[in-house]
Amino acid sequence: MGLLFLIFLATTISDGSPAKETIPGDKVLLLGPGVDRAPGLSCLSWRLAVETNNIMDWDIVPGQCGDYVGHYMMGDQYRKDSSMVTDQAILHAQSVTLGRDGKDVWVFDIDETSLSNLPYYARHGFGAEPFDSKSKKKWELEGKAPALPETLKLYEKLLSLGIRVVFLSGKSEELRNVTSSNLRLVGYHTWEKLILKGSSYSGETAVAYKSSERGKLVKSGYRIVGNIGDQWSDILGTNPGNRTFKLPDPMYYVA
Repeated sequence: MGLLFLIFLATTISDGSPAKETIPGDKVLLLGPGVDRAPGLSCLSWRLAVETNNIMDWDIVPGQCGDYVGHYMMGDQYRKDSSMVTDQAILHAQSVTLGRDGKDVWVFDIDETSLSNLPYYARHGFGAEPFDSKSKKKWELEGKAPALPETLKLYEKLLSLGIRVVFLSGKSEELRNVTSSNLRLVGYHTWEKLILKGSSYSGETAVAYKSSERGKLVKSGYRIVGNIGDQWSDILGTNPGNRTFKLPDPMYYVA
């Protein structure tokens, strides 16, 4: 795991200027083919069940599947799967007839959608270790999360079409400054709104929180023409948008 992480870091270090291609692609050296070798459990089948929301409310990647998930996330299949999703999102965006009032918006989740926490999860078993909120927050405060290139491509296409972007995240409000800086650093240079989770939503599920915030957008006159996230909770609930798009993420589950 250490060698893999060093290779990943080598692709993300720069001179401080915005770098858009920061998730490893063809240049990544895999530790192996990522063969599904878990006894008594097909990790590939487990991942499929997770992505289709047939396995719900899970807390941690099965220990025997940690390496499998790591190979998937650091290999080219994750990038190909992400590209398939965002290519379909672009086709949808191109088919939408927009209003003339600038109220057509696309909702983006942030973690594992717009920004990637792979450098963090590479150090923490790709979700196969218990979640540590303190170490995760320390990582977030560094503001060094790279962009997922496929999502950045979608973002740029939407802006060119005249669709405005709303970031809607479960990140806490106290992370606003570092999140805003991180987004700009990797290429998300403008947005209509950056909505983070305030204390008033303490104890609320992600579905309830995001449904409520999308409802506020709609009441304000915005039309949600699309919605993309890595969790089902990003795209379920009320006012999800004209179409929703689910990016792959077998590392964790948010209810």
